Amino acid sequence: MSCKVFYLSLLALSLTSCGAINNKQALGSFDYQDEKEAKGIVIPADLDKPKQSKEYYITNKVNHAGPIGEKVDIRAPSLVMPVASSSRVVDESGIAIVWFDKVLEDQDLMTLIEKVVERKLAADGVGYNFVDEDQEVTLGKVIEGSTSLKETSIQRDGIKTAIIESNWYHNEVEEGWIFTDIVLAKSVRYRFQILAKAHGRSVSLRVSVVEFLQTDEDGGSKTMDPIDKQRAEKAMLNELIASVDYEYRIQQHKDRLARANQKLVKLGENAAGEPAYIVELGIDDLWNSMPLFFEKHGFTITDLNEENKIYYVDFVKPDTSIWDTIWGDGVSVIEVDEVQYQFVLSPLDDVEHKTAVTIYKEDGTPLTSETLERVFPVVEPSLSFREIF
Repeated sequence: MSCKVFYLSLLALSLTSCGAINNKQALGSFDYQDEKEAKGIVIPADLDKPKQSKEYYITNKVNHAGPIGEKVDIRAPSLVMPVASSSRVVDESGIAIVWFDKVLEDQDLMTLIEKVVERKLAADGVGYNFVDEDQEVTLGKVIEGSTSLKETSIQRDGIKTAIIESNWYHNEVEEGWIFTDIVLAKSVRYRFQILAKAHGRSVSLRVSVVEFLQTDEDGGSKTMDPIDKQRAEKAMLNELIASVDYEYRIQQHKDRLARANQKLVKLGENAAGEPAYIVELGIDDLWNSMPLFFEKHGFTITDLNEENKIYYVDFVKPDTSIWDTIWGDGVSVIEVDEVQYQFVLSPLDDVEHKTAVTIYKEDGTPLTSETLERVFPVVEPSLSFREIF
């Protein structure tokens, strides 16, 4: 019984010690703040003054009104973490601001960031308003559906801005076990300023604390500690940057699924009416990717004509073994003659992002429609380049 009481006492002591740690303060004694400055050495008038080195001289021109001892905040400065693709920070390290450059071509970047802020506040259960930058008046509550994001964006000198202000974030600290008391209550309101350059491909997001209230044992205060303010702003901004990165990943995943379920290669004819594969890729992208197709299926490039988009290749069927089949490493073989071929890429008239791939034999005759159709199940997955685009 005594052992159990001893262990519980140790546990209670350890919890009390952990709770008493203040991560703003240094550990140890602060006796140095009570030390008096030593008096200088008095040199008698009839003696020469000894030479003094100024290597460790400390000037008296310092901020004597600054914090000392327990009041010194030792926390490392907060940083803006631009983890989202094509995001970057500005030089002013004390400002919670980040710039995004366009990643998703089919989405308006400013609208995407506005929606990220909107979802963040909604998820936190905090209301918000759009505010006019000049008149500082509320334009409407989006959370009630009375005003849209686009209606509250302000156009000035080709630069588009939108300002969102949150309602109060509340945080309370309680102490006690059976009967608890609120010993600290903090409330913060944030402003989110979104600015898009005229071309719309670069958008900045700045977070700032606009209002603060705190009540503790010493009373109430509307002034936020500068370091706490900076940390709160950058913590909020980092959460939003991570949310933008998440939106990028979700959309890119959807795009990959769409491409995976889409037939990007089909049988058709080139501009001259010859049998060809029609690939839904731009001619330059397809030209740069063709070496991967050749390497995978036993084609060796012997020459090329980049101006006319022609690859000259030799074909040898890849060797496959029973072990490749068992382990799933086998490559599907294109069943054509082991001779030389020409792969000619040509754009289709009046059709963007579609390229005709015509395969010619040594004598200059194109492969027939029957041959292209027979090897289509092997060619189609590889010629789609879904793992790249």
